[in-house]
Formats: sequence, C-alpha cells, structure tokens
Amino acid sequence: MPVLSAVLAAALLAAPPCVEPPPDPSNTYDAPHTYDKLVRDYPDIHIASDALPPGVRKVADQVYAQYGARCLKLDLYRPPGDKLPVVLFVHGGGWKSGYRSEFVPMALRLTQHGYAAVTLSYRLSGEARYPAAVQDVQDAVRWVRAHAVEFGLDAQRIALAGGSAGGQIASLAGVTAGGDVKGIVNIDGLSDFTTELALKYENDPKKNPSSAGAWFGGRYEEQPVLWREASPIRYVHAGMPPILFIGSAQPRFSAGREAMREQMTALGVASDELILPGTPHSFWLFDPWLQPTVDKTVTFLQQYLQ
Repeated sequence: MPVLSAVLAAALLAAPPCVEPPPDPSNTYDAPHTYDKLVRDYPDIHIASDALPPGVRKVADQVYAQYGARCLKLDLYRPPGDKLPVVLFVHGGGWKSGYRSEFVPMALRLTQHGYAAVTLSYRLSGEARYPAAVQDVQDAVRWVRAHAVEFGLDAQRIALAGGSAGGQIASLAGVTAGGDVKGIVNIDGLSDFTTELALKYENDPKKNPSSAGAWFGGRYEEQPVLWREASPIRYVHAGMPPILFIGSAQPRFSAGREAMREQMTALGVASDELILPGTPHSFWLFDPWLQPTVDKTVTFLQQYLQ
C-alpha cells in the first residue's frame, strides 16, 4: 500500500464516528429543479434514469476523508469483473451547491461498458474555500487506490470526470495529481478563471459575492493569485493526463478551453472535444444529451484508460 494511502487509511480507522450533513433545502442544484428551469425551452428532455442496472452493485456511503465529526463520503458502482478501470465523478453546482447523485445516471451507463464508477461529495464553498474541494477529490482518488484490491479495481487505471464546477475541479485535481490520474473528462467546466470571458460572469460586480468569489474568498481584484492558481490551464505540462472536453452551446463555460488544448498539443499531450449544439448548461442530467456524452466518454476512456 502506498505511504499516502496507508496514512489516510490509518487516520480514518483511528478517527471518531462522523456524520454527513443532511440535505440543505437551499441547495437546489439537482436534476428535478434544473428540469423545471429548462423544460419550457427544451420540451423534449427528460431526466436521465438512475435505476441500478442488473448485475451492477452499489457500495454506498464509504467514508473517504474526515474532518473532526464531518464525513466525506462516496458511492461506488461496479459491474462484474476484476481489476476494473475506475472513473470518479465530481458534481457541479457553482462550488457552493450540488449533490453526488447528479452523476449517478452517467456513472451507471459507464458500468455497462465495464467501468467501475464513483460519485463523491466534497466540501462546498460555504464550508471550506478553495482549495479544499480539490484536495477532497484527490483524497477520493487515494481512497480508490488504497481499496482497489478490496473492491476489484485497477489502481493504475483511474480517471476523473465532472460537470460545470465539477469539471473545473476534476481538471485541476487531475493535472496536479502527480500521476495517479490517467485521464480527465471536463464537461462544461472552466479552464481559465482569468480570461475576459470568465471574468465577465464569474467576477460580475452585481453579484456580491459571485459563486467563484465565494469560493476564493474575494473578487479577482482582491484574490488574483487564487483565481490564477485555480485555473487548470496554468498546469499544462508534458506527461499530464489527456483531457476530453465536452461542452454545451453556452460560450460562458468554454473559457480557456481552446487555449489549453493548444498548449497541450504543443507539448504532445492528447486532448479531444465534443460540443453538443443547441444544448443548455447541465445538459448531462438529461436525455437525449446524456447518451452522446457517454458515448464520447467511452471512446476516450477506451483509448487512454486501457
């Protein structure tokens, strides 16, 4: 067992009992609430199913990190097999809201292609500011590596995926994970907080604070170092994991994407892209858009996680 994983495992075993906070009624970033906002403009959509497919086992409520009496938990979904490649999903919600259940439909569809999938909770900005969420995701990766044999997973084939804020967090956690992550799927997540496009929305002076400002503890003018530091584009380097970018038709969430791909290409790092025309943000919660998202993700994983 790697040293970091052993330390983490020992800390969890020695920790006192802990709890996961109950759902917050003000936290409304989920499929039903988002559906209510979108269905008028997109009447043909429906919420993607989260029904467990035959043969898929759910290992629920696994504590992967603990802060005092506060638990951070994940759910593992695994199809039959051994030494399965694993994809960890990071939910969206503007760094301040959302639930790990957001990615259950996509996780379950990946299990039908032979992948184990993990949905995880992390500390939101109201509880802990940047970089806590990024550290949480990396802790979840270490938990998977430490428990790979127990659950029939392949510790050498781990990918991160996420949507919106979760896409940005997954990208940042993956490019700074030191080799533990072999691929990243960024679904409509920012790649650079400091572009003019990103600042137009994420640093909007009419929002006090904006979602990003709450995560960083200040506007760009007040915390420029953190806004730059949290931008995945700042960590492009040879040998980093390949990234699949899947985007909506909303330009706001593409900030830094093409520039990051150009930098990756210049260093010989693979990337790919799928832009779904006519789609709103949060498209991955709904059919008919989830299936092309899954199809492209499977193609990417088959190339880089095998």
